[in-house]
Amino acid sequence: MTTNASTQARSLLLSDPPAANQRRYLIRQVIIYALLVLGAAIVLVPFLWMVSTSLKTPEQLFTTEINLIPNPAIPQNYIDVWTKMSSIAPGMTFWRIIGNTLFITLLAMFGEIFSASLVAYGFSRFKWRGQNTLFTIMLATVMIPGIVTRVPGFLIWKQLGLLNTYDPLTWPSLFAWGPLYVFLMRQFFLSIPREIEEAAIIDGASVVQVYRYIMLPLIRPIMLAIGVLSFQGNWNNFQGPLLYLSTTQTFPLALAVRFFDQSLSKEAPQWHYMMALTTMMAIPVLIIYFLTQKQFLDGINVGAVKG
Repeated sequence: MTTNASTQARSLLLSDPPAANQRRYLIRQVIIYALLVLGAAIVLVPFLWMVSTSLKTPEQLFTTEINLIPNPAIPQNYIDVWTKMSSIAPGMTFWRIIGNTLFITLLAMFGEIFSASLVAYGFSRFKWRGQNTLFTIMLATVMIPGIVTRVPGFLIWKQLGLLNTYDPLTWPSLFAWGPLYVFLMRQFFLSIPREIEEAAIIDGASVVQVYRYIMLPLIRPIMLAIGVLSFQGNWNNFQGPLLYLSTTQTFPLALAVRFFDQSLSKEAPQWHYMMALTTMMAIPVLIIYFLTQKQFLDGINVGAVKG
C-alpha cells in the first residue's frame, strides 16, 4: 500500500508540466521584486524630495503642483547656506561646524571600536566566575531608555565642570557604552578557532600581543561594520550636543541645523536652505556606506567561520 502511494505521488510530480513550474516561479519573482521596489520607494522618495527641495526657489516651494525635478534648479542654495551660516552667529562658519562634527564623531567612533573590541575579547576568550551573568546584565542595559540617564549624566558632568566641552560626547565611548557593539564583536570572536590563539601562545606571544596582532586583524570586517554604524550615530547625534553645548562656536552639524532653522524662520520658513543643509549632512554618511558596503555586510554576517 505504501509503495503504491509513493508511486502515485511520484507520477503526479512528474506529470506536472515544466511550463506550470516556470510560471509559478515567474509569479513569485514578480511579487518579490514588486515588494522590493515598494520598499525602496518608501525609503528613497523622502530623500529625493529633500534633494529636490534644496534646488528650488521659494516661489517653487509653495505651489499646488508636485514637481520632483525643479525647473529651474538653483545650486546656488548650497553656496548661500555657507555664507548665511557665518552671518547668523559670530564664529559659526560652515567649515568650523564641519570640523566640530568630525572631531566629535571620529573620536567617539574610535573610542567605541577600541573599548567594544577589548570588552568583547574578554567575554569571548576567557572563562571566569560570573561571566555569563555580567554579560546578561550588560545586554539588559539596552532596554533602559536613554532619557533615564540624561539627568544623572548631566549632573555628573556639571559637578566635574565639563559642560560646554566635548568631553561628555567623547570620553564615555572609552567605556564600551554600546552593548550591541560588544555583542556583535563577541560573536565574531567566538567564530575564530582557538587553535590560532593557542599556537601564538605556544610561540611565546602574550595576551596583549595575541589581541593586538592576531585577533584585531581577524575581526576587521566587524570593526568596519561597527565603525559605519558608530559614525552614523555620532554624526547625527542631536540630543547630546543640545544638552551639553551652549556656545555656537562648539556646535556640531546636527545642532547647527536646528539653530539655523530657528534663526531663518523668524520671518518665513526657508525650506530650500534647510533642505540644502540637511542634504549636505546626509551625503558623508551615504558615501561612507557605499564605499564600505561589501565589508559592512560581511561584518554583520557574524556566523561565518574565520580562520
